[in-house]
Amino acid sequence: MKLGNIHHVSLDVRRLDEASTFYRDVLGLEEIERPDLGFPGLWLRAGAQQIHLMQAEDAAAPASQHFAFHVDDLDTAVAELQSRGVRVSAPRSIPGGGRQSFLRDPSGNLIELNEPSE
Repeated sequence: MKLGNIHHVSLDVRRLDEASTFYRDVLGLEEIERPDLGFPGLWLRAGAQQIHLMQAEDAAAPASQHFAFHVDDLDTAVAELQSRGVRVSAPRSIPGGGRQSFLRDPSGNLIELNEPSE
C-alpha cells in the first residue's frame, strides 16, 4: 500500500459561525460544497487539501496537536495576521525544518505557519 497526500484534516469547533469567519475571512480559505451529514459543519479548500470543520459545542482542543500551512514568506504572513488582530508567535528557525510560527483558531486549535528551508 502506498499512501498519497493528505486529503483533509477535520477539526472540532465550538461555534461554527465564529470558526467559519476565522478560516474564510481571516485565513482566506475557500468554502466548498458540503453534503448534509446530519450535523453542523463546513468544508474549506486549502490549496490541494481540505479543512473540515465540525461543530462540537463541548470541543476541547488538544494542547500540542496541530496542522501546518505552507507559507512562502513567514514574516509577511505573521504581520498580516497580526494586523487583523490574530495572536501569532514570533517566527523561529528549526534546524532542518525551516521557520515556523503558531496561532490558535477561535476554538483553540493549534495552527502552524511553516516556511520550509530552501
